[in-house]
Amino acid sequence: MTWQGVRRDVSAAAQAARRAWAEPGRERDLVVQALKAALAAWVAWAVAGWWLRAPVAFVAPWVAVVLVESTVYRSIAHGLQQLASIAVGTVAATAVGLLLHNTVAAMAVVLPLAMLLGQWGRLGSQGIYAATGALFVLTNGTVSVTTSAARLGEALFGAAVGIAVNALIRPPLYLRDTEAVLRDATEEAHDILRDVAEGLVADRWDADEAGAWHERALRLHQQVGRARSAVEWSRESLRGNLRRRTGLAPLPGKGYDDALVVLDYAAVHTAGVTRTVLEAAAEDRSARRPHSELARRYAEFLCQTARALRLYSHSRFADAREDELREAVADLRGTLTDLRRDLVRSTTDDPDELATYGALLAQAHRLAGQLLASGT
Repeated sequence: MTWQGVRRDVSAAAQAARRAWAEPGRERDLVVQALKAALAAWVAWAVAGWWLRAPVAFVAPWVAVVLVESTVYRSIAHGLQQLASIAVGTVAATAVGLLLHNTVAAMAVVLPLAMLLGQWGRLGSQGIYAATGALFVLTNGTVSVTTSAARLGEALFGAAVGIAVNALIRPPLYLRDTEAVLRDATEEAHDILRDVAEGLVADRWDADEAGAWHERALRLHQQVGRARSAVEWSRESLRGNLRRRTGLAPLPGKGYDDALVVLDYAAVHTAGVTRTVLEAAAEDRSARRPHSELARRYAEFLCQTARALRLYSHSRFADAREDELREAVADLRGTLTDLRRDLVRSTTDDPDELATYGALLAQAHRLAGQLLASGT
């Protein structure tokens, strides 16, 4: 790693620390979760190791720290899976160890079995702890039922501490991040459509610029995918979350789902529009550019669609602007009708030009379809 790379990493870390200190956000959430994991490990060790002096006390803080998960639901689900995995590995290793009285031979028998059991779907991502539990038994001195039972007890206690700390001390919520991701995706869709519209009005059919528009439209689809993951994550963060019961966190409802559907349509068909423009702008194009008047009318449609998308986002989240949205949708419907008439009245005899405009018009109908359905 170069010195410049180190400086960039240090600068990024310093900025993240400042954001965590200054305002709520992902950085502060990460700091809180780290502190909670440390607290869970400290409590588990203080009780099991310092106070009770358990024979295998290290298991309790080890389990506790890994179960301070990103959501309460995940802590509980992974806790149950991890306990089941540790129990399977511990029981199998104890039985085989007592039977063979040879650690090397026992490991040769138990570890393949534990690894296979770890692939069981019901254990999920925690299946690896079956092999870990078996190794703890076989590599930590004499194998005995008493020690194995104590190990399972410590794992159960550590899991209880980790889950309790995560559930009771500022349980994580991600609604703020979800809304921000949805807004960012909407704004990017708005900006792409506006940029394409301005290019058409100015009669700019530059292949490089059209290629940049198309690349942004393709990345928009990935951004919508991240928004969908964020919505699912926020819903999971409310499952078993005490902050939801206190009324501090509203459940992400139908507005989020509707916004995702509209954004998905916008992303797919914005990519279609930009692809058609790119093909018409290419130097070795087979498609012809539509007449400047047709292009201007189409640019007007893109501007109206961009505005409707932004209004739709506002109506679903921060400030309800339903009247403006209905007006924008009405304008959009009228413009679509005009675009169809323009195609019928077109005097061009060039089939390639008609094909290009027809492709743009088809994308216009698809792009506006979900907005027209949602805004009425």
